[in-house]
Amino acid sequence: MSKHTFARPALRLATLSAALWLAGCSFIPTFSRPAAPVAPAFPQVAVSAAPAAGAKAAADIEWQSFFKDARLKRLIELSLENNRDLRVAALNIDATRAKLQVARADQLPTVNAGINGSRGPAANGAITSSYTAGLSVTAYELDFFGRVRALSQAAQAQLLATEEARKTVQISLIASVANTYLTLLADDELLRVTRETLKTRQESLRLMQLKYDNEAASKLDLSTAQSQLEAAKVALAQLTRQRATDESALVLLVGQPLPADLPAGLGLAEQGFLSDLPAGVPSELLVRRPDVRQAEQNLLALNANIGAARAAFFPRITLTASAGVASNDLEQLFNNGTSVWSFVPQLLMPIFDAGRNKANLEVAKVNKDIAIAQYEKAIQTGFKEVADALAGRATLGEQLQAQTAQLQATQTTMQLTDLRFKAGAASSFEVLEAQRSLFAAQQAQVQVQTQQLQNLVTLYKVLGGGWTEAAEQKPGQP
Repeated sequence: MSKHTFARPALRLATLSAALWLAGCSFIPTFSRPAAPVAPAFPQVAVSAAPAAGAKAAADIEWQSFFKDARLKRLIELSLENNRDLRVAALNIDATRAKLQVARADQLPTVNAGINGSRGPAANGAITSSYTAGLSVTAYELDFFGRVRALSQAAQAQLLATEEARKTVQISLIASVANTYLTLLADDELLRVTRETLKTRQESLRLMQLKYDNEAASKLDLSTAQSQLEAAKVALAQLTRQRATDESALVLLVGQPLPADLPAGLGLAEQGFLSDLPAGVPSELLVRRPDVRQAEQNLLALNANIGAARAAFFPRITLTASAGVASNDLEQLFNNGTSVWSFVPQLLMPIFDAGRNKANLEVAKVNKDIAIAQYEKAIQTGFKEVADALAGRATLGEQLQAQTAQLQATQTTMQLTDLRFKAGAASSFEVLEAQRSLFAAQQAQVQVQTQQLQNLVTLYKVLGGGWTEAAEQKPGQP
């Protein structure tokens, strides 16, 4: 036996081993998560009001537990069922999942069944017919260099990014509904204060008119009282318009007209939001935010695209095969047809493409660099949002206390000024000024109280609250 007899099996074994090795290779760059370009801790002012040890993280608190108002909870439920932005986000997941299935299908051969027929002249001038029927596989790519697998991995990462995007939309939606609802409560409270102020100023104007008619007050006193009354009317008109606008915003968020059978709600002072939310450190917190995870998955997808672009520099091997029956008589095709088959492998090696593959690889690398910048920007944005909300929690409580104390002092001033006026020791101008100051203090107190509650909602949102696994089981969720 010649040495070539031994060499052929060895060559075949080496070829098979190389093919198996190439089938498992990948040109996707090794991924390493970029370092967070933020400080290792939040600013001191943001953490000056630290929560108690062992407090539950916001991302682990369901929105049903964070909010206490039954009316607000019902509005959130309706928004999760009907909001169009959330619906689009859910449909985007379905579309991306279908694209992933397409990418995965490219890893397997596509088998088709078909019947072909042809007629034409033969060499002797007669007309001949030929019919074939069977199964065929057309241009199935043997993914030795991982190009198809890389595209599939990119599609998988894009699906995960879309799912994270949906979570981000839900978190933002819940916070928007809550904050708009709080704005409506503030509008109602401000309208109540304004109507009471309007009644007080109408009575003041009536008394001032009597004094003026009896020459006990000047024209300046009368015009000042008239001005104060008109200012209250202006505020009432503005607040009425603002409330209608805020209610329209809430309707848009909910995705339907507000039902008439909504449960009774709580007032601003009765909301009872959880304020004991731990911030942790940025490196642990920000990776729990869906928007940061979305940016990371987009980065993974573009990293995989580099592998596909690199694989394009190597040969592409495709297989085309068919098997079936053939006959010159269509009626005898399936009864007495002759078995036929074909096997056509093809290897395409890129030699000259005018730099197309190189340019595609460069585009893939640049796109990855863009994704890194976007990922880092998402982290920086999250850091700022959390720091701002923590600073609000640390200071708005103190501001509300001071504002409430100022309101109490202004109320006392108003009462004493009114007593002095009735005793003839104070002028009408002092009374009107005290009324104006009281109205401003009442408005400011409502506004700061609303800001504090909305800041807690925002803190819950930016810490990743509003999305839990349990929320996935709610009606209307994918």
